[in-house]
Amino acid sequence: MKRVLIITYYWPPNGGVGGLRWLKMCKYLPGHGWQPVVYTPANPEMAAVDEGLLRDVAPELEVIKQPITEPFSLYKRFTGRAKDERIQTAFLKEEGNASTGWKERFALWVRSNFFVPDARVWWVKPSIRHLKEYLREHPVDAVVTTGPPHSMHLIGLGLKRAIGVKWIADFRDPWTGIDFYGQLSLSEWADRRHRGMEREVLSEADQVVTVSFRWARDLEALGAKNVQVVTNGYDRADLPANSEPVDERYSLVHSGSMSPTRDQPGLWELLARLCGSDKAFADRFVLRFIGPVDAKVLASVNAAGLGAHMERNGRLPRADAMREICKARVLLLPINATANRHGILPTKLYEYLSTGRPILAVGPRDGDVAGMLGNHLLLDPEPGARDAERVRALFDAPSAGAPDPRYDRRVLAGDMARLLDEVALRS
Repeated sequence: MKRVLIITYYWPPNGGVGGLRWLKMCKYLPGHGWQPVVYTPANPEMAAVDEGLLRDVAPELEVIKQPITEPFSLYKRFTGRAKDERIQTAFLKEEGNASTGWKERFALWVRSNFFVPDARVWWVKPSIRHLKEYLREHPVDAVVTTGPPHSMHLIGLGLKRAIGVKWIADFRDPWTGIDFYGQLSLSEWADRRHRGMEREVLSEADQVVTVSFRWARDLEALGAKNVQVVTNGYDRADLPANSEPVDERYSLVHSGSMSPTRDQPGLWELLARLCGSDKAFADRFVLRFIGPVDAKVLASVNAAGLGAHMERNGRLPRADAMREICKARVLLLPINATANRHGILPTKLYEYLSTGRPILAVGPRDGDVAGMLGNHLLLDPEPGARDAERVRALFDAPSAGAPDPRYDRRVLAGDMARLLDEVALRS
C-alpha cells in the first residue's frame, strides 16, 4: 500500500471543522490504496475539545506528534484573559469577551507583523528538521499539507526543497483571500511577506487542491499550477443511528461559529415581521444557535426584536450537534459577507444536505453555493417583499430528499486517492 504523510495542525481531540476534512480522508483513504501517516502538534491551542472525534481514528493509524511553541499564553497574560480560556478563530468575540481596548489592538498588531503567516510559524523549522530524518527512515510516496494555518504549507515547501518530496498543498480556505485577512493590522512589509510566501507555495507545490471552484480560479490567478477541486462532504456514519423526530417547534438552527461576517440583519428583521404578523408562527418559532455566537450578532438579533425567540446551546460534541441538525425544522446557512464569498462552500452545507432537512441559505446568487442547493431556498442578504412567504413555507416543507452521493466522504477519498496516484507518478 502506498503511503502519504499528512501535515495538519488540527487533529482530534481538537474540535471544530478544521480537522474534519483530513480526519475523514485518513478514515477512508486506506480503502483506496493509500495508508496515511499524520504529523500534528502534541500541544496545540484548542478552541474546543471533542474526544468523540477520536472514534474515527483507526488504531493502526500512525500519528506523529511533536511539541509546538505558540504565543497564546503570552497573549492571554498580556490581555488579562484566563489561562484556560479558549481562543476563537476568525475574530469571533463572544459576550463578556468582546474587548477592543489598546491591549487587544496592540496584540493584533504584533500577531499580524511578527507571526507571518500565522501564530504557528515557530513550528516550521523544527518540523522540517524532524520530518527530514523521519522520511529518510520511513519514506512516503507523497506529502500533503493542509491549511489554514498556512504555516503548514511552509513545512511542505521546506521538505520539497530539501529532499524533493512529491507535495500536495491543500487549501481548505484561501491565504491572502481568507475572510479576515483585511482585519489583520498588517504593515506593507508583512503584506508583501504573506504574498511572497503564498506565491512560493502555489508555484512550487506539485499539486494545489482546494474546496471550491471559485477559489480554484482565484488560486490560479495568483500563480498556482495544477489546481484541482476536491470538495468537503458528509459522512453517513455521522448521522444518528436512530432517526431523530423533527422538532415540533419551528426551529431555525445554525450549527457552528456565528462570526460577525455571518450576521444577517435583513433576515432577522424578516423573521421579526413574520412573528409580528403571524401569531401561530410566533408561538412556535425559535432561532437556535449551536456553537459560539459573536457579540455583534447577538446585538443584531436583539435589535430586530427576536431576542425572546433565541436559544443558544453553545459548542456541543459533534455527535450531539448532528442530532440537533437532524431534528431541525429548517437549517440556516449564512454565507460570509466577505470578498471571497462567491467561493465559500462551508462544511456544514454538506452535513445539512445529508440530513434531508430544508435549508435557508443567505448569500450571492452567482456564488458556488447557489449551484449546490437544489430545491433549498437561497435569499439575498437584503430579502425582498415576497421572501417572507417563501421563508414561512419552509417550516412546513417536507424532507428535501437524499444528498448527492458525489459528496460522500468515501467517494471524495477516492477522488483524493486518484490525485495522489497521479502526483506520485509524476517525474
